[in-house]
Amino acid sequence: MSGPEEIARAAWGAAPPDWIEVLARACARTSQNQVAKRLGRSASLVSTVLRGSYRGDMAAVEERVRGVLMARTVDCPALGTIPAQVCQDWRARARSFAGVNALRVQMFRACRNCPRNRKEDRDVET
Repeated sequence: MSGPEEIARAAWGAAPPDWIEVLARACARTSQNQVAKRLGRSASLVSTVLRGSYRGDMAAVEERVRGVLMARTVDCPALGTIPAQVCQDWRARARSFAGVNALRVQMFRACRNCPRNRKEDRDVET
């Protein structure tokens, strides 16, 4: 039976992208389940990404892996330097308005105008 690193190399070639290598190594050290929990995603998503057969937004998965497993940060106009996955989470929340607290309203406005946010995510009606 092949481990995560061999599975990734079989799917992505001898030199997979750096974030795929990091994902595969993390799965080899612990398990796909544990890595998936750290990423806030399902184990099946991790498995299909390693196998190169994920049909969803691969760029979003890459951003998540880079934030959680590779400690990538981004400059947020509202919060300063934050982990990439925190930015991703705020952008997802900003797809719909919820005035539940001042921070959520502030981030809704900031994310709508942020260049990191995709155009389709900015075109939300309030």
